[in-house]
Amino acid sequence: METILSLYVTLMSVIFAGVANMVFCKYPTYQRLNIPMDAGRILSDGKRLFGQNKTWKGFIGMILFGGLSQIVWGLILKTIPSLESLNLFYNVYANSILINLWIGLLLGLAYIIFELPNSFMKRRLEIKPGKPANNQWKWFFIFIDQADSLLGCALVVAVLVPISWNQFFGFIILGAGTHIVINQILYFLKLRKNPF
Repeated sequence: METILSLYVTLMSVIFAGVANMVFCKYPTYQRLNIPMDAGRILSDGKRLFGQNKTWKGFIGMILFGGLSQIVWGLILKTIPSLESLNLFYNVYANSILINLWIGLLLGLAYIIFELPNSFMKRRLEIKPGKPANNQWKWFFIFIDQADSLLGCALVVAVLVPISWNQFFGFIILGAGTHIVINQILYFLKLRKNPF
């Protein structure tokens, strides 16, 4: 149980950043950033590179919210030493604003970059942006949609902190399950167009 709690405490800021970025992307501000990262580019196969939903607004927002969320989470944990000691980053690094800023920026960047290959593959398979697959790939992409960004975050943790393979895969599996639950909540709150 302590291991599971440690995984949550270590990456809780990513959950906060993801939700904040979802709200930010839906909010009608900074529309000049709400342009596709692929600039509408169509490849030789006649399909978009990433699609309409991977925007610079979401990319920049996830990185900035990653940094901000990690700072705020670090400040909260300073008031709860029993939880602070469970954060794997703080076993190696000081819980300081500057360290948290860098960790958060790296987590946000990894989160968003590791979503791009999934978007690329889905365009090749003609799965519409923001929609689940309705073919033999459906359950594969439901899992990948939840796990891709967590793989990036788990790699950041693994590079910065010595962790076991169990912890590494725990981040991905537990994170994917948590991602599904949060997506259901965001769908219910009408912040997502589909539940997966």
